[in-house]
Amino acid sequence: MYFSLKVMRMAEDLKRTPVSLQELANLGKDLEDLRSLIEGASLGEKLNEIERELQDPKKWNSSNPRLSKLLKERKRLERILNKYSELLKEFEALKDTYEFLFDGDLANDWLEEYRDFKRELKEFKMQMLLKDELDPNDAILTVHAGTGGTDAQDWAEMLMRMYINWAHRKKFKVKLTHYQIGQEAGIKSATLIIEGDNAYGLLRGEAGVHRLVRLSPFNANHKRQTSFALVEVLPKIDDEIKVEIKPSDLKIETFKAGGHGGQHVNKNETAVRITHLPTGITVVCSNERSQHQNKEIALRILKSRLYQLERSKQEEKLRKLKGEHRATWGNQIRNYVLHPYKLVKDLRTGYETSNVESVLDGEIDEFIYRWLIWKAVSSSDSSSQEDLKEVDKDENSS
Repeated sequence: MYFSLKVMRMAEDLKRTPVSLQELANLGKDLEDLRSLIEGASLGEKLNEIERELQDPKKWNSSNPRLSKLLKERKRLERILNKYSELLKEFEALKDTYEFLFDGDLANDWLEEYRDFKRELKEFKMQMLLKDELDPNDAILTVHAGTGGTDAQDWAEMLMRMYINWAHRKKFKVKLTHYQIGQEAGIKSATLIIEGDNAYGLLRGEAGVHRLVRLSPFNANHKRQTSFALVEVLPKIDDEIKVEIKPSDLKIETFKAGGHGGQHVNKNETAVRITHLPTGITVVCSNERSQHQNKEIALRILKSRLYQLERSKQEEKLRKLKGEHRATWGNQIRNYVLHPYKLVKDLRTGYETSNVESVLDGEIDEFIYRWLIWKAVSSSDSSSQEDLKEVDKDENSS
């Protein structure tokens, strides 16, 4: 009789527990799927090949152009394999201590570890979806106000703050290189350099037009206003990637910097505008205190823009050869609606949330993750697509 009562109580506890055994088993399945991805990509074998290549003393010659690339790739592979081992150990610990959920004193500690594990697992999944050679690079992110007047300029500043907050949550470094203040509020444009592991890979899906619908705070009648802002994302190019820029192709202008630069910045012509004459690409840098620093940063950004332009041309040629076409809705990627209801919706992946405040505060990881899955499904072969769709299905149901 006592045993039956105990079993009944355990059954009731399982019904009330915030984390079911099935949810825990699903996380185990995710780890198995990740193991298959790691083995399928032969990451362990690639790391061993790099280690063998680095054993050759000739490879350590500072003039060897491959050395930096080999060391960077070794670090990336070690990080992936070590993190997977850590996740396996953490998952085993969660399984072994699952009974703590039924102990009032220990339940909160277990739940906190469970939530931390889920967050780490999601971040690791995102890493595994980053396969472009430039994904590990730092990112150059520029926000431009579009149509919508003062509201659009205010919207551009809101987006800039959203990305700064996102970067800080990731413990990434953020450097503001250019900031052009709006006429009444907000900004006309701003450029950020975001430094951190896979910064470009994570942010490249944010490039495009972002649309805001809200009651205008700048309209006396508080009418509903639609505003647009354009986000550009470029990889910060390392010195090992050669991009030829002829001095004769450059038009370099200096002018007084505006904005929050202090007296020294505003009185002297420290801001630099560089125009690449063959392409018409213009880069402005104004936030450093010296003209030399601004010029150096502007040249780096120009180099990244030219490299990306050449890559885009090659990708366009490949699309034509394969008979692929761009999406019909153009560059508009996401809607942010604050009135008459609250909703943020990505027009590519279909993912949406009503928690607009959190998104604008920088919580955009779910949008990034869904885009990475969508991109992988769009560009992979049919067999890989089915696996990735299953992952996306699991995410939608959780």
